[in-house]
Amino acid sequence: MRFRAAAFVVIALCLLLAPAAQARPLRIVTSFPPSMIELYRAAFRQARPDIEVEFVQRKTTAAVALITGGERLDADLFWASAPDAFELLKLEGRLAPLAPRDTGTPPVVAGYPVNDPAGLYLGFALSGYGVVWNETYLERHRLGVPQRWRDLTAPVYHGHIGLSSPSRSGTTHLMVEALLQSLGWDEGWAVWRQVGGNLATVTARSFGVAAGVSRGRFGVGITIDFLARPGELDAGPVRFSFPDQKVFTPASIALLKDAVNREAANAFVDFLLSVPGQRLLLDPRIDRQPIRPEFYAEGATVGPNPFAQNDEAATWSFDAGRSAQRYELINILFDELITFPLSDATDIWRTVYEVEAALLPAPHTEAAREVTRARALLRQMPFDEPEATRLAAGVKLVRVPRGLPAAPEQAALTARVQRWAAANLAEARAAAETARRLLVEDGRLPALRAGRGTP
Repeated sequence: MRFRAAAFVVIALCLLLAPAAQARPLRIVTSFPPSMIELYRAAFRQARPDIEVEFVQRKTTAAVALITGGERLDADLFWASAPDAFELLKLEGRLAPLAPRDTGTPPVVAGYPVNDPAGLYLGFALSGYGVVWNETYLERHRLGVPQRWRDLTAPVYHGHIGLSSPSRSGTTHLMVEALLQSLGWDEGWAVWRQVGGNLATVTARSFGVAAGVSRGRFGVGITIDFLARPGELDAGPVRFSFPDQKVFTPASIALLKDAVNREAANAFVDFLLSVPGQRLLLDPRIDRQPIRPEFYAEGATVGPNPFAQNDEAATWSFDAGRSAQRYELINILFDELITFPLSDATDIWRTVYEVEAALLPAPHTEAAREVTRARALLRQMPFDEPEATRLAAGVKLVRVPRGLPAAPEQAALTARVQRWAAANLAEARAAAETARRLLVEDGRLPALRAGRGTP
């Protein structure tokens, strides 16, 4: 009798404790919008009604900061677009191995590995970067559609471009990093600084770029294909196109190291990479490029075929590990050189363009020298790539929410960049304004009213 009673107590305790261990649903941290999340929730529920799913929706930078910052999210999967975010989580030891599924996809697409070579995350969709533009706006301002990324540095686009900050947008961060790697550190930053000088605004979120183009706040935006769907925008004849150098990257999914619902997590990954899960990407409310090549053979997708970009892929190679190592350093540099001093930078570039246009009919040696010096200053960076690599490796950099103090080393580095940026812009402004003053004295340009107003 005593044995039976003891056994009954053990069984009762197991029954009481088992539901508690399995009480939490499969939890997925994602940066994807509710429209996409709900479609997958409904489809997965139909395929696996035995598995309850809970989505934690955060923008990529915030999700990575939460996971790497030590705050326990108690989640199982991380599902997002930006490859460097997965690399950052991998470097921090936050991911668990995830076996690849047989999708028929080649290991490399358009020069980019589809799955993590270390086996810690899997690609499920492909995304392309390009420009979103407002047809009516461009016609009104007599602007052409940019065909290359460098076209966005042209003086005609001054004040007509919108972009989000990489510190607020994982997709923007990837585009910034992609150009730095494609063109090289010095030339890449020179392009970004001049594009920054042409900006009308830096939007708070990624989707604000296409929305701003739709509303006519500016004419052109740099964004990713799935954020430029006209059907979800307010109004206006909005178009999206890929520049000549096409950049495709995989959106991925990863199993978090602390996952407790691993069987359910693997079931969701199975569904995501299955034919039904991939076909769901073609729904107009999602409108993404599947990872399975068979859909391109069927002609079901729209836009360029990433599997047919072999020639261009030969000139393009993205190092996600390098991107992850300097993730926050790139954010700091972009914000301190472009986002925060936006008004000053656009004003200086306006003067540069004005002087250069006035020099076209006839040379003016002194003015040309000063405006050339201003341009050279606006191409500079506070440190070169080797030093950037050393700094990123030597200082623990994390995303710091606005209003909260950074760690002393990070604060010191940020202050160093701030001081350099202020001195650099002040010197560039002095050179540009000297050049303009010389042309005013020469009668080529009108004098400005006090406060840098109109002539």
